[in-house]
Amino acid sequence: MDALTRQLVRERAGQCCEYCHFREHSVPYLVFHVDHVVAKQHLDEITDDLETLAWACSECNYHKGPNLASIDPESLLQTNLFNPRRDLWSLHFAVNKGLITGLTPTGRATARLLNMNAPSLVRLRQELIEQAEFDVT
Repeated sequence: MDALTRQLVRERAGQCCEYCHFREHSVPYLVFHVDHVVAKQHLDEITDDLETLAWACSECNYHKGPNLASIDPESLLQTNLFNPRRDLWSLHFAVNKGLITGLTPTGRATARLLNMNAPSLVRLRQELIEQAEFDVT
């Protein structure tokens, strides 16, 4: 992927993980990546078109992998994961005391699969909220 595409994806995301909303400058030990929202292995032909890419922290990118769906822990039904190119974050997630709560089947399945509420991440998110370094909206 060329540097310009990477920079455009990063800027569009406001230098923030499009899944968990950690900001690059707030968590310097996290590495950020360009994520193919639909992994290349799922399509015969995929490009690095901006509409297929998201900015993701290493934690979210690692846990998401090539997955497109997971199980909603409430209904136990298969559901699509959150797609930052198609879905509005605030409709699927809320943040309370550092915990990311899934508001919909998509939000719940994504938060669980991406391990967004690992204890260390919740503590970090809470510290960043207290420092006004994490946007809860």
